[in-house]
This record gives sequence, structure tokens and C-alpha cells, in this order.
Amino acid sequence: MTIKVIGLIQLNDLEAFEKYRSQVGDTVTLYQGKISSRGSFNHFLWNELECGPFNAFVELEFPDLERSQSWAMSAEYQSLLAIRSEAMKLTLFSIAV
Repeated sequence: MTIKVIGLIQLNDLEAFEKYRSQVGDTVTLYQGKISSRGSFNHFLWNELECGPFNAFVELEFPDLERSQSWAMSAEYQSLLAIRSEAMKLTLFSIAV
């Protein structure tokens, strides 16, 4: 079962974000994942869950739940957390498709 990992991003520092973005793809690839899409938030059609503000998103795809979780907890990805914290606030969740 394919797992998609969705990130809702509130940008804080564009320079730090570009640094993070230039490195994160390699960590995803190590766990047989890929970046499916990236983009900017446009507007809510409904927001009944009262999702906080964000201005960008990313969609990753992994072949299974185990690899998506292994990526998120990996030393390779964990090494990017300091720059990620400088670059953005992030909500990250997975869905099965």
C-alpha cells in the first residue's frame, strides 16, 4: 500500500528553507521515497478543523508505511531538524492510498 506524507509548511526564513529543501530530497530517496509535488497554499474552501496558517505544502510518496516512518526517524533526516526549525513550522502526516 502506497503511503503519502503531506507537509503543511509555514515559512519563517526563505534562505534557511532553500538550504533545507536542497538537502531533504536526498534523505527521502534513501528510503525509496520521492517528492510527488510541492506548491503554495492558495485558500481554504472549508476549514472546520481550524487548521493553522500555512503558505506552502509538500507531498512525498513511499512504497509502504515502514519506509515512511523509517525516513522520518532516520539519522539522515534528523540531521536536518535544526535547519528545518529555522526555516519553517511544519505539520507532517501520512495517509494510505
